[in-house]
Amino acid sequence: MRDLVDQLNIALSRPGDGSSDFDLNPDTILPEGRKLRDAGVLVPISVSTGRPRLILTKRSSALKHHPGQIAFPGGKKDEQDADVAATALREANEEIGLPVSLPTVVGTLPQHETVTGFKVTPVVAMIEREFTFQPEPGEVEEAFTVPLEHVLDPANYIVESRIWRGTRRYYFTVPFGPYYIWGATARMLRGLAARMEA
Repeated sequence: MRDLVDQLNIALSRPGDGSSDFDLNPDTILPEGRKLRDAGVLVPISVSTGRPRLILTKRSSALKHHPGQIAFPGGKKDEQDADVAATALREANEEIGLPVSLPTVVGTLPQHETVTGFKVTPVVAMIEREFTFQPEPGEVEEAFTVPLEHVLDPANYIVESRIWRGTRRYYFTVPFGPYYIWGATARMLRGLAARMEA
């Protein structure tokens, strides 16, 4: 685990700009003066069973925004949150029952701007002890893990597209088994993979 933490520290310290949902769509015209809301997501890496695995969630199909999509635990920053790391830890506790004291925060990736108007900070954390997933039924349909090596391999990423608001929009995907990981989650993971590879 120490080697992985060292690799992550080096990767997260590398200079580089943030990312956005528009990276693969350079013709997108963003409104001037747009206001982005702060949000934090947890990139939880479990090493409790040996080979590192990334914990992700499948959002509830009943949600208004991004129903059924694969996502990191996380959400918008509340006033009582000390910082976005606190936001990510609080949300992970609420969404999947991860005890706030269990993860060890390693660092953060550059911010990611979403099409829904959020400025998201991915907070990378290590989890050394096992815990039982307790998905919040109103938000999370399922919590699951994928091998970290899968999402850190740039060869596993595919650029796909679909029509969105009358325009063809391109985005990253990194499928794993029955899980279609795409959009902002895949883009942030692709950024981590690039930093780990450099």
